[in-house]
Amino acid sequence: MIKKIDKLILNAFWQPFVMTLAVVIFIFLMRLILAYFADLFGKDLGVEVYLELFFYFSLITIPIALPLAMLLSTLMTYGKLGEFFELTAIKSAGISMTRAMQPMFIVAVLISIFAFWFNNVALPWANLKGYRLLYDIKTTKTTLNIKEGIFYNDLPGYSIKVAKKYPDNKTLKNVIIFDHTKNDGDKHVTLADSALMYTIMDKQYLIFELFNGNDYVEDADRTSNNNQTDLAAHNFRKSKVVMSLAAFDMHKTEEEQFKHYQMMRSFSELANDSDSLKRDYNKLRENFYENSRSYYIYEMNKLPQVLNEEQKKLFKTKNSTIDSLIKKRDTRTANPFQNIDFAISQTNNVLSYVENNISALATKGEDFRKTDLEWHHKFTNAIAVFVMFLIGAPLGGIIKKGGFGMPVVIAIFFFILMYVMTQQGDKAAKESRVIVQIGAWASNTVLFLIGLYFLSKAKNDSRLFESDVYIIYFNQLKEKLNKTKIYKLLFNN
Repeated sequence: MIKKIDKLILNAFWQPFVMTLAVVIFIFLMRLILAYFADLFGKDLGVEVYLELFFYFSLITIPIALPLAMLLSTLMTYGKLGEFFELTAIKSAGISMTRAMQPMFIVAVLISIFAFWFNNVALPWANLKGYRLLYDIKTTKTTLNIKEGIFYNDLPGYSIKVAKKYPDNKTLKNVIIFDHTKNDGDKHVTLADSALMYTIMDKQYLIFELFNGNDYVEDADRTSNNNQTDLAAHNFRKSKVVMSLAAFDMHKTEEEQFKHYQMMRSFSELANDSDSLKRDYNKLRENFYENSRSYYIYEMNKLPQVLNEEQKKLFKTKNSTIDSLIKKRDTRTANPFQNIDFAISQTNNVLSYVENNISALATKGEDFRKTDLEWHHKFTNAIAVFVMFLIGAPLGGIIKKGGFGMPVVIAIFFFILMYVMTQQGDKAAKESRVIVQIGAWASNTVLFLIGLYFLSKAKNDSRLFESDVYIIYFNQLKEKLNKTKIYKLLFNN
């Protein structure tokens, strides 16, 4: 009987889980398209490029989609069982709520393990491939689009203007072409009464076939003092200008340029990066004092009886180096305020050195916190799946509502709560207002406690979300107030 109940619960779980996961991934893909719409489209890159981009970003959204899918599907599963009194029948057979949650508990643990593997192995790879491809698409020039009456300058080395462009997008009227390929200014200009525009060799070259025009070339002659400028002009009935469209091709950036980002590092790589950053940070702090001593010039009139190594070095140089430098400076100083000016200069140097070190320490510290935070998120994103199960399963048994009504509202509320707490925790950790461990684990900790609360209520068959319970409680409170002397004094008179 128990195995049949487990199959019943698992069969009710998988369909909404897969469907919810697909819907959430689709929503985040739409968010990507809306955010980068101007950068993604209008570049004639081919359908396969966009399919590849959407595939990578579908993988990137899985760690965000898994907790929401787990929460909503468990809410719908146990809510539907409660709505049709199947959960009541299970409890009447002597099976507790925790035992009814056991198959889903195992599934949640397995999905959490998968989520950790995915965050550690697949996600860095998808981030690297996806964001590299997104960068390549964003930096690719838009498709050639010459408009009437406006100089078109997106084609490197040329500036093109047409007075009229016919509906076939090939026939042009009154064409002006400035040739800047030699980087010598506007010394080569071509005017034509009409033209045909088309591409050849699989859109690798753009051809302007010009008719009835003039070609002007201004050639500077630096060797002659009499005539420093020659202007060559000739008429033509037909001419061709060939332009390369290589600038509109998508160029693949080397992946090495992106591998240093935290989101593209694995668990072990982040740990090594964190140790290196912490070591560099501590080394920078330790060297600060030693390096700052070079900005000070002083002498010691009295030496202690017991000398350390640094004091012994100073004693050996006394009356030979430091004193002699000061005496030489005093003897050759014509301006009595020169020593003061020198001290002010040294002080400014020290201040500049301190400011640079503070900036370097802040940068190192921020990089260390970001790396450490990303390392913790390898665990927190996986644990969030189990935490959402711990909220969804007992809460579904309490509300006893299936379908896409109340469960969707509750799931969105808790997902937004998780997202906001995660973002605020990350921000506080990056700004060093809290330690990284608190910032990374605050969301899971709070939601885990909420899940335990709902689990205790579900075990006791709580009617937490039933309105009649609160109506009865309100009526009882009202009756108690009616019996008090203050109520009689205020309202019976």
